[in-house]
Amino acid sequence: MHFDILYVMNLISELFFGNDAFWGGGVAHSVFILALVIAIGIVLGKIKIAGISLGVTWILFVGIAFSHFGMTLNEHLIHFMKEFGLILFVYSIGLQVGPGFFSSFKKGGIKLNLLATAIVAFGVITTIVIYLLTDIPITTMVGILSGAVTNTPGLGAAQQAYSDMTGFDDPNIATGYAVAYPLGVIGIILTIILIRYIFRVNMSKEESNALEIQESNAGATAQRLSLNFQNHALDGKTVEEIQDLVNRNFVISRVRRKDGHVEIAGPDTVLHNGEDLLIVTSTADADAIAAFLGEEVKLEWLHMDTALISRRILITKPELNGKHLSQLQIKSGFGVNITRVNRAGVDLVARPALQMQMGDKLTVVGTPNAIKEVEKILGNSLKRLDAPNLFVIFIGIFLGVLLGSLPIAFPGIPQPVKLGLAGGPLIVSILISRFGPKYKLVTYTTLSANLMLREVGIAIFLACVGLGAGEGFVETVVNGGGYMWVLYGFIITVLPLLIVGILGRLIFKVNYLTLMGLLAGATTDPPALAYANETAGNDVPSVGYATVYPLTMFLRVLSAQLLILFLA
Repeated sequence: MHFDILYVMNLISELFFGNDAFWGGGVAHSVFILALVIAIGIVLGKIKIAGISLGVTWILFVGIAFSHFGMTLNEHLIHFMKEFGLILFVYSIGLQVGPGFFSSFKKGGIKLNLLATAIVAFGVITTIVIYLLTDIPITTMVGILSGAVTNTPGLGAAQQAYSDMTGFDDPNIATGYAVAYPLGVIGIILTIILIRYIFRVNMSKEESNALEIQESNAGATAQRLSLNFQNHALDGKTVEEIQDLVNRNFVISRVRRKDGHVEIAGPDTVLHNGEDLLIVTSTADADAIAAFLGEEVKLEWLHMDTALISRRILITKPELNGKHLSQLQIKSGFGVNITRVNRAGVDLVARPALQMQMGDKLTVVGTPNAIKEVEKILGNSLKRLDAPNLFVIFIGIFLGVLLGSLPIAFPGIPQPVKLGLAGGPLIVSILISRFGPKYKLVTYTTLSANLMLREVGIAIFLACVGLGAGEGFVETVVNGGGYMWVLYGFIITVLPLLIVGILGRLIFKVNYLTLMGLLAGATTDPPALAYANETAGNDVPSVGYATVYPLTMFLRVLSAQLLILFLA
């Protein structure tokens, strides 16, 4: 019995602490530990306290615990896995935010992005001030900053920049991050609540105002409009002539003649007063078009002519990616109308100059036989969309690593600056997802595939960071003044958010629901966004979050690297 207990204990020791003979060189042991850390971290991440969860960040803390008790990875493997996980994470983020990165600067987005930039700047300034007033190394302060604003890519960028500059890793970056992160999540939500009470926000009034603003900003989206054509100056003219004269973006989908016959409208279709028109246009142009063409009426077009049907058809043929709608020649070739293009859940007016992308859904009106032919042209194969486009992913990573490795010289800085393995892939993925279709690159990735890539990357990265930083973690926190790091992190979290939040309400009159999304997005913090959405009861905070998230993510990564390069 005594022998059995010793055998079992020895087996457990070999399992968790490694044995070259048992594991065949250590790689299998490292994978075993890595998988176990991630699995336990994911389970703990589902636990909520007062409605708040730390999510995948639990993987970091589990890794620290394993490392503290001597369970770690092969040194070379941990370095490779950490960097590769970081690349997968930031590249998939870039693919997600890229299409909306540049459009986020339009209209109200400029104001929100300026406020988000101010939050990032105040956070950096606060970090520098604390660094100058204390004897804490800048590497630790950058880790605290990244944890305080819950920004994992910033942590990766800082580690990469320091490693490039010195040739070795500083575990204090990860330690500072881990110490500051938990109170960072709480601090963001507390700031959102505090601003609500400072300004005595009336939630129902804010919701009403926010929804009105959303409707007024929806000018690019498509809507259907039924009109009775009444304009003597345009009577007898063709659809093409009327579109040139009105000079607005709209599509005349169907015409009901005076005898009740319904037909598809083409460029050469002649219109006469008293006929009913089904028009698809943007919300911003709807009133102007109604004033030009006639009086709005309520009609049930689906019941007027059973010979015509409306279908949504997916573009799934790679050769159509990046082509203009007019190049498809669907209207002239098949006698059908394309009225709307749905892209990422938004309906766009089917303008001839609109560039097509893989995954677009075209609303097509015509006869059943004609629509079947159009389906053959466009693809309409869900199975084809489900297949991942690995070429764009890996060629993008190749280009991102290449860009991140290029030294960029700045006057006054002895060490050339590199974008690193966080900055390079992030910039390339943003550019390739936004402009790729123009150069026939199929950048479409399903949301589930992107999410899988991102979550696998961040899980591997956090596990490796924790396993590499845990050896001296407890000693640092207990005896190395780590308890003060928590306080400094809380200050870095709350102070910039509170200042900009108050300015946003007082001076810029930002709606509180939008402001909640702005504060969550400026700290790239999903738990804070979840709280904001639950408080608002609608998706207004998500719009504010999505507007500032791309630029904020880029600035967080860049500022973390610059702090290391200038002050380390």
